[in-house]
Amino acid sequence: MKELTKLETENNIRPTPEIDAFMKASSVGGKKHSISTDYILKVLGLDVCSETVVGSDMQRGVSGGQRKRVTTGEMIVGPRKTLFMDEISTGLDSSTTFQIVKCVKNFVHLMEGTVLMGLLQPARETYELFDNIMFLSEGYMVYQGPREDVLEFFESLGFKLPPRKGVADFLQEVTSKKDQAQYWVDPSKPYEFIPVSKMADAFKNSRFGRSLESTLNVPYDKSRIHPSALSKTKYAAPKWELLKSCFAREKLLITRNRFLYIFRTCQVCFR
Repeated sequence: MKELTKLETENNIRPTPEIDAFMKASSVGGKKHSISTDYILKVLGLDVCSETVVGSDMQRGVSGGQRKRVTTGEMIVGPRKTLFMDEISTGLDSSTTFQIVKCVKNFVHLMEGTVLMGLLQPARETYELFDNIMFLSEGYMVYQGPREDVLEFFESLGFKLPPRKGVADFLQEVTSKKDQAQYWVDPSKPYEFIPVSKMADAFKNSRFGRSLESTLNVPYDKSRIHPSALSKTKYAAPKWELLKSCFAREKLLITRNRFLYIFRTCQVCFR
């Protein structure tokens, strides 16, 4: 930090106060947790149980919702900026799912990350936390774009969300041959089943699809890539660092179960 401060003074660099304070706090030694870990605990709402073991079938620990958030925190902490999460709400109630998705949204907006999450029939409050919707059905891209525009797209096809109906349930049923007819509201022509393939073609020809295509066709400027963004070797860390990390992990596991190892050692010695 002294060397960094010296270089900043020589080059007349004045860092942002928030970033400067974060960097200095991260370099403080002798702490049990780093400021990055403490920040993630705050974002995920796990600071109230930070000193509690996760638990197992034989040992009571944190609750089910907190355990899900612990798993999310393990993925978020570190330099990761992109997360792929599939069916994280399995076995959880709607309230816990809402809290987890809200925490992930805080991670996206506060830490400038990207999350691709798939949920099964989320509640209305949970659905409204998403920024963009990627609607896939039968291998076709039916819609991809802002959450606020998905109903407008289906209204252009002749389907409308009825009152007191969840948008997630509507999206799940509007492509079904059995349930699609109940959402038809176009009085100018009789209802006729619209297959998913035609919906996908309509999306490509709509302003939503053209806007998405124009965004994807912009070539990326490779000169903006930082040299350290990707590792040029098979392993991002040196072999010695990997060895020390694996050794420290095994030492920690043995320490946690010291009674078992001591008992087994004595059993082998006196057998």
